[in-house]
Amino acid sequence: MQERKDILRILVGNSIAEMLVPILAVFTALVCGAIIIWASGASVLDAYMGLFEGMFGSKRAISETCVAAAPYMLAGLSVALGFQCGLFNIGAEGQFYLGALFAAVAGFWFQGFPGFIHLPLAILAGMLGGALWGAIPGFLKARLGGHEVINTIMMNYIGINLVDYVVKKVIRDPQATVDRTPYIAETAQLGKLFGADFRIHAGVLIALAAVFLVYWLLYRTTLGFEIRTTGINPGAARYAGMSVGWNTVLVMTMAGGLAGLAGAGEVLGLKYNLPAAFSSGYGYDAIAVAFLAKSSPLGVLPAAFLWGGLRNGAGLMQLRTGVSIDLINVIQALVIVFVAADSIVRWLYRISPKEKSASIFSRGWGK
Repeated sequence: MQERKDILRILVGNSIAEMLVPILAVFTALVCGAIIIWASGASVLDAYMGLFEGMFGSKRAISETCVAAAPYMLAGLSVALGFQCGLFNIGAEGQFYLGALFAAVAGFWFQGFPGFIHLPLAILAGMLGGALWGAIPGFLKARLGGHEVINTIMMNYIGINLVDYVVKKVIRDPQATVDRTPYIAETAQLGKLFGADFRIHAGVLIALAAVFLVYWLLYRTTLGFEIRTTGINPGAARYAGMSVGWNTVLVMTMAGGLAGLAGAGEVLGLKYNLPAAFSSGYGYDAIAVAFLAKSSPLGVLPAAFLWGGLRNGAGLMQLRTGVSIDLINVIQALVIVFVAADSIVRWLYRISPKEKSASIFSRGWGK
C-alpha cells in the first residue's frame, strides 16, 4: 500500500511539473519583455496594463480575442495532430490558404442554395481543400519516403502562389477595384453570436468543438491509439499489425482538413471574400501554439487564446505607451525558446529534470 502511495505521489508530482513548465515559460518571457520595456524608457506597468486590457478588458476585447484565437485553435490542432503521429506538419499555412479558396468558391458559386445546405457545403469545401493539400505530402511520405518537413514547406509556396494566381486571374470579381473573389452569399456566412456589434462568429464554436473532438479521437478510440503508437514507436506499431503508411496519410489528411477549416472560418465568418495576397501567418504561428500545448489537443485551447490575446492586445499597448508592437513577436519567440529548451525553465525554478523518453517531436526529422 505504501509503495502505491509513493508511486501515485511521484506521478502526480511529475504531472504538475509538466503542467508548470509552459506556464513558467510564458511568465519568464513576460519578465524578459518587461526588462526590454524598462530599458526603452517606457512604463512596464502601463504597457502590460494596456496589453491585458486589450486582451480581456471589455466585452469587445474578449470578443476580438476569441475571433483571433479561433484560427490558432484549428491550425494548432493541425500541427499537434501531426506531432502525435510523429509527423512535423509545416504545411498548415498552405492548407489554410487552400481551405480559404475552396470555401470562398463554394460560398459564391452555389447561389440560391438554402442556408442549411449552403453553409455546411462551404465549410466542408474548406476542409476538403486543406485535406487535399495535406494528403499529398502524407502520400509522398508513406509511399516514397519523402521528408514531410521539406514537402510541406514546398507545398506552402505552391499553395500560397496558386491561390494568389487563381484569385487574380480566374475567379476575380470584375466589379471590384482590388483583386478579390466575389462576395459569398449570405446563406454561406457564419452567423454572429452576439449581433452585428461584435465580430465573434459561430466559427469560434466550431473551433472549440474541434478541440474536444480531436481529444476524443486520440484518447478514446482505437484509431487514436494507433496514431499515438505510430508516433511513439513506428516499429512497434508495425509489429503489432498497424499500418504506419496508412496512419501517416490519414493523419496528414485530417491535419490538412483542420487547417483548411481555419481558412474557411476566416472567409465565411469575417471577410466574406478572399482577397489576393491573403496574408495570414496562422499556419506558421500554429507550430508555436502546438509546441506550447505540448501537442495536447486540450493544451491547444489556452495556448491559442494566449496567442490570439497577445495579438489582439498589442495595439492598445502600443497606443498607451508607444512601445513597439514588435515586442509581442519578441515575447512569443521567447515563449517558444523557453518551451523548446525547457531545461532553462527547470533550472531557473528548480524543477526536477524530465525523464528521458522518446519524443514525438523529433521522429519526422530523422526518418
